[in-house]
This record gives sequence, structure tokens and C-alpha cells, in this order.
Amino acid sequence: MAGIVTTELERRLREGLSPLRLVIRDDSADHAGHAGHRPEGETHFFVEVVSDGFAGRRSLDRQRMVYAAVGDLMRDRIHALSIRALAPDEADDIG
Repeated sequence: MAGIVTTELERRLREGLSPLRLVIRDDSADHAGHAGHRPEGETHFFVEVVSDGFAGRRSLDRQRMVYAAVGDLMRDRIHALSIRALAPDEADDIG
């Protein structure tokens, strides 16, 4: 079952980027004892986002778009976010 932060992260990414594919993985358990980790988890995430909005954009611009969609979750709840942002023609099974 998805936690509160995971659910909110998904909502914001769906609303902000209209992804064709969205994968969210909570990697918090892998970071126990590291900076930013909380016992309840939901601090370290990996996201893969495939969106038409990434077409023709540089990697840095795509990451900025993801961070803009995530907003204050990065300041208040998420310590680390690993991003794989792809245009549809770059994704293996989409496009």
C-alpha cells in the first residue's frame, strides 16, 4: 500500500507532466542510517517518467520539470529523488 508521500508524489507528477508511463519506487529502506532517512520511510525515491512534454528537451530541463511538478515535497518530505525522464521515442515499450 502506498504511503502518504508516495501518493502525493504520484498525484503531482500525473497532474504536472501527464505521463504515458510513471514508475515510482520507494528506495528509503536502502538508505537506513544515511542523511535524510526517517524510520517511517518515504524519504528516498526513484521515478521514471515518460512524457510527451520531454520531447526535444535536454536532460537538465526534464529534471527541472520533474522538480517543478514535485514542488515543496523536495523541501519538506523527500530527501533524495533519482529521476529517469524520457520522451516517448526514447522509452523501450512506448511510442
